[in-house]
Amino acid sequence: QVQLVESGGGLVQPGGSLRLSCVGSGFTFGNYEMGWYRQAPGKERELIAHITRVGESRNYTDSVKGRFTISRDNAKNTMYLQMNSLEPEDTALYYCNADFFLLIDYWGQGTQVTVSS
Repeated sequence: QVQLVESGGGLVQPGGSLRLSCVGSGFTFGNYEMGWYRQAPGKERELIAHITRVGESRNYTDSVKGRFTISRDNAKNTMYLQMNSLEPEDTALYYCNADFFLLIDYWGQGTQVTVSS
């Protein structure tokens, strides 16, 4: 059974940090490109960070560049998102995605991040 399980979300004050994790099982994790998406209330889901199979290339949407860092550990079937200098606009449900050459993709259930004082 394929699973992606996110964790690490929570309530944090503006300027704070969180580290999200996404653990995959039931598929060959290292064969998949991975991404972090988020969806804020009333908005569409957006891709915010992407990492290739062995991490040689990482890309970010402009709004998180310089603040967020995506990484992965294929030996642990885990992807991470280190989020620093969090802003209220970062409040959203964060999802991880696994993509196999645009033919197959899997989604996690999401983890809530709330940035508020």
